[in-house]
Amino acid sequence: MKVLVIYCKEFSYNPASKTLPDVEEVTSGKKYTDCIVAFIQVEAEDEEKEVSSREKKLVNHLKWTARKNNTNNIVLHSFAHLSESKATVDYTKTLFNLAEKRLINGGYITEQTPFGYFLDLNINAPGFSLARIWASL
Repeated sequence: MKVLVIYCKEFSYNPASKTLPDVEEVTSGKKYTDCIVAFIQVEAEDEEKEVSSREKKLVNHLKWTARKNNTNNIVLHSFAHLSESKATVDYTKTLFNLAEKRLINGGYITEQTPFGYFLDLNINAPGFSLARIWASL
């Protein structure tokens, strides 16, 4: 799994085009402030492990990043552009749902961007050391 986390003063999206036919229809975007946005690519190799172990590793990384940036707001964004390897849609969506649930149970305000869409993104990210963290988990 590859993860690029960016601390954002403001982050917003609008749906541009649907890429998966079986996902729910999304017609409006959303805006967040004072958040970390996790651009996550789940890889085929991740499917060789239990989804719960991958979810735990991802959540621990996101909690650490949120603490370093003094925020409780986390946005999960599926971003299949960090590696050539891609996990299946079902495995990826399951991992995202489990991670979101664990983060919410841990007191974090957490949401996912629409899964199965290309999105128009607006990112306002300050330039300091821990505002951008890349990891291979």
